[in-house]
Amino acid sequence: MKFITRLKQRAKRLKSDAQILVIAYKDIRTPTGAKLLIALAVGYLLSPIDLIPDFIPVLGLLDDVIIAPILISASLKLIPKSVLEEARESLKNNPAKLKKTNWLFASGIVLIWICTLYWIYKFYKRL
Repeated sequence: MKFITRLKQRAKRLKSDAQILVIAYKDIRTPTGAKLLIALAVGYLLSPIDLIPDFIPVLGLLDDVIIAPILISASLKLIPKSVLEEARESLKNNPAKLKKTNWLFASGIVLIWICTLYWIYKFYKRL
């Protein structure tokens, strides 16, 4: 039971950290490299497509348990401390919600996946 409680706490923290990333992304003091990694992390979290499908036992959930936290923690390390503190304070004062219904963002993610699959197809077709 302790394991499930810890897992729930980590999931809650990841959600909070993802919201902090969104706030920090909008700040002009956040470096471009950090913004790119933030976009990748948040895009992966909100993407309807997983690298490893969830229906595959153990491996399907493994990418969500490993890849997402690594992307989030790497993004948080690239954000300047002052921006990070202000983003945390902003989240405390005005809790934001990540919207899963942002169709423009979802369309961009789907377009990236389609382009990637097309590139892979063209690459292997030449072989």
